[in-house]
This record gives sequence, structure tokens and C-alpha cells, in this order.
Amino acid sequence: MSTITRAAVVESGGAPFTLTDVELAAPGPHEALVRVVATGLCHTDLGVASGGLPFPLPGVLGHEGAGVVEEVGSAVTGVAPGDHVVLSFTSCGDCRNCQGGHPAYCATWLPLNLIGGRRADGSSTISRDGEPLGGHFFGQSSFAERALVDERSLVKVDPDVPLESIAPLGCGVQTGVGAVWNVLRPRLGDTIVVLGAGAVGLSAVMAAALTPATRIIAVDKVAERLSLAKELGATHTVNAGEADLGETLAVLTDGQGADGIVETTGSVAVLRQGADALAARGTLVVVGAPPFGSEVALDVNGLIPGKRIVGLTLGDSETQSFIPALVRLVKEGRLPLHRLISTYPFADIDQAVRDMSAGKAIKPVLTFRPVV
Repeated sequence: MSTITRAAVVESGGAPFTLTDVELAAPGPHEALVRVVATGLCHTDLGVASGGLPFPLPGVLGHEGAGVVEEVGSAVTGVAPGDHVVLSFTSCGDCRNCQGGHPAYCATWLPLNLIGGRRADGSSTISRDGEPLGGHFFGQSSFAERALVDERSLVKVDPDVPLESIAPLGCGVQTGVGAVWNVLRPRLGDTIVVLGAGAVGLSAVMAAALTPATRIIAVDKVAERLSLAKELGATHTVNAGEADLGETLAVLTDGQGADGIVETTGSVAVLRQGADALAARGTLVVVGAPPFGSEVALDVNGLIPGKRIVGLTLGDSETQSFIPALVRLVKEGRLPLHRLISTYPFADIDQAVRDMSAGKAIKPVLTFRPVV
């Protein structure tokens, strides 16, 4: 049967979140009903809420959920009621990339996660007063006290780890960590540069600190974030508002350039600077997403010495193995994710948005009072 729950609805592009009751459809065979305990706020949520992406509004966003399973569909085998879960992206499970362990590059990733607003069969998961709302966001739409979640978005996790401490693993953290571990794969003595010290960038810094890289350079314009980057494992920092980035990176890398660079800012100007700062055979991982249609000019001859520029979605992670490994690192204190998190009651979602937009909060996490 269907479920009535409280959700944060975006009525139209640029409108604030409105807390209201919505109706969740009954779980399908491959879905579960999850009581949401916490959910992270991500720049992707803000981009969609602003009307910057063609997601159907009014709708319910949220894609870094964590909670407790309450009910499962008839074909669900990976989780059971009572299990603690982190919610991540969904995928079809059948295409070549899904079968090959790269579900972030699923053939139907965009409609299933970002812009479709419905299940793959076109049916709605969320309605209000009998009218369908945009939902199924990343297979979860977790800005709600309860969420109807696609089976492939569910990752069972250690119940001893507080869910509010690991909710961001579903998107931002696994993206930053995956950029380093799954793409750059630093070798002994490598130099890694992280452009932007937000949640994704700082996650990349923490990941790099767990590799054989010997120089980890964090770049940002906010001094407080650079100080935090140093505490999380950066060996050097660059304030891009006070120093010429290209010249400073050349000095810090002894003129050789960086072996790996993670670009998280979404600025095409910064992306170009990153490409120019690569060492021969170096790799630039593009994580930050500027508006659709953005282009960047590159020096083609500058790429000839084996430089690579690689786009990345969600860390190119296979979530069922990747997220539990991250949870264990959080539990052991080796991935100090709590240093990034600021918690807010769900009712204060608009304050969390304002603080994130103003740079006061690196990773806001919304928490929910127990519901019955």
C-alpha cells in the first residue's frame, strides 16, 4: 500500500523548498521503503532546484540519503527490513557498463537518475493530491522522512556507524575518493593537485593521503578551507586568490607538473589551468560540472606528451563494494568525514542551502527526528 510522508518539495525553478505531505507509491518488486535518518545536501540538488537542469518540477530531490529499511519489494534480496543502508545512484544493471562494473556509466544513467523524474517504465513514485511529482531522483528522492528507493540504489552498511556520519558517501565523497583511487591511482612519489576544497575536493585530499603520493596540493580561494585541507592530508596549499596558480604549481612541482589533478570547481578557466599544469603522461580528472554546453579551449600540442583529460561520474564506483569500504574507513577514523559535516534539522533545509551557498558549510547533512 502507499505511504504518506513529509517531504521538501521544490515547486518551480528557483523557489525555496516547501515542507508538505506527499504520497509514496507502494514498493515495486525491486524497490524498498526506507525511513530516512539523514541525507546530505549536494550542489547537484541546488542546481536542479534552481531550474538549471531539466528535472520535472514540482518534485522531490535528495540523493545522499541514509536510513533504515522498513519494507522491501517481492524481488529484493540484498536487504531486509531493519537493515541500515546508504542510498546512492541507480542503474539498469543490464547494459555493458553495468555488467562490466561501471554502473556510473549506465546506458540509461541520465533518465534514471538526473532528469527523468520517474521509474524506467514511466510510472511515478511520488504524488500530491493525486497529481504526480518529479521523483525517483537518483533512485531515491531522499529529501523526505521516508523514501521509495530503487534496489540498485541501496547499499547495506554496518549498523554500528551513525548514519548521519556516512550519508554523504552516496555522492560527493565517493566522487572525490573515486577520482583518486579509481582513476588517478597514484604511484609512489606522485604529485596530486586538487582544484577546489569543497566536499568533493577535500574527499579527494583525504583519499590521496591514503596512497603513496608524496605531494598533495590543495587549491582554493578560502583560507579556512585550505587550513582544513592541510589537516586532512594536503602537504601544500595554494590560495588561488593571492597567487598565480600556474606559476605556483610549477614551483611546487619543480617544473615537472602534476602527475594527477582533480578539477572540482566547474570553472572552465580553472580546468584549462589544470590541463596546462599536467606533467608528461599526467591525468586531469574533470569532476566539476559547468552549465550544459560549456566548452574549453586546449593547447593541442600541449596534450601530445601523453597527457589525458578524463571526465568522471560518481567516482566510477561499484557502490556495493566501494561504499562499505568507505564506511569501514570512517569507522576506523582513517577517513575523517565528520570534519566536513554540519548537521541541520530537516525543517531547516533552506538555512542549510543558504549556508552551503555562502560557503559557511562544506557538507550540510539534514537529520530527521524519529517518525512513526
